[in-house]
Amino acid sequence: MIELRSVSMTYRTRKKGSVTALADLNLTVEAGEFVALVRPSGCGKSTILKLVSGLLAPTSGEVQIDGRAVRGPRREMGFVFQTPVLLPWRTVRDNVLLPIEMLGLPVKAHAARADELLAKVGLGDFKKAQPWELSGGMQQRVGICRALVHDPDVLLMDEPFAALDAMTREALGIELLRIWEERRKMVLFVTHSIPEAVLLADRVVVMSPRPGRIAGVVPIDLPRPRHIEQEYDEGFKSAALTIRHLIEHGGPTLTPTPMAAGSGEARDGRR
Repeated sequence: MIELRSVSMTYRTRKKGSVTALADLNLTVEAGEFVALVRPSGCGKSTILKLVSGLLAPTSGEVQIDGRAVRGPRREMGFVFQTPVLLPWRTVRDNVLLPIEMLGLPVKAHAARADELLAKVGLGDFKKAQPWELSGGMQQRVGICRALVHDPDVLLMDEPFAALDAMTREALGIELLRIWEERRKMVLFVTHSIPEAVLLADRVVVMSPRPGRIAGVVPIDLPRPRHIEQEYDEGFKSAALTIRHLIEHGGPTLTPTPMAAGSGEARDGRR
């Protein structure tokens, strides 16, 4: 379980002095849960991922995993960035195995795992290819495999599909869900897209404008496994409308819907 307790984060800048990205934020994410963070740019969503991963330390408050404070980068984290950031001189398989080398784990023992992941995302025939030989969507699949190769408990995803066209984005979202269904890892997923958040997540956390706080939490009660056609369901539309209202107006929704009522209150940190 991940807990952010009264977390604030202030950045020091040369031109603006200090900028507060997060203020007194409380959030709990449970094992196996898929949580999406939604809001336009500048509200601290990516900062949350960096704090959970241990890449940053909060200015105040504390981040805990299973009751232990996060003091630095941890092995149980897998990170997928907005762009795949593949090393051009390494093959696809060698890019996937990069975390294994960095963690000092035996590369040969994990090569079969890398090949298995590449096969699952439809890239089994491209493991010896160079990154420049792949499309943007294929490169992002390699990035997902790289994040999963050391079998992390937590997957942190910072707008991983933002640069892709709509159809590729939808396809990779469904592919991600298929992989997630197999192992049910904890996922924190940052996105600007309301439909994407509703399609993927168990809960959608809506952030306020900077300094980032939680404007509301919307549980998503759509059946799994998910599919694109669910976007036309009334439950999907109701959840999307609730999220949009929170983004535009903040605070509680005008009328709680079946999608938004109940189960999120105990886990958004505002007990």
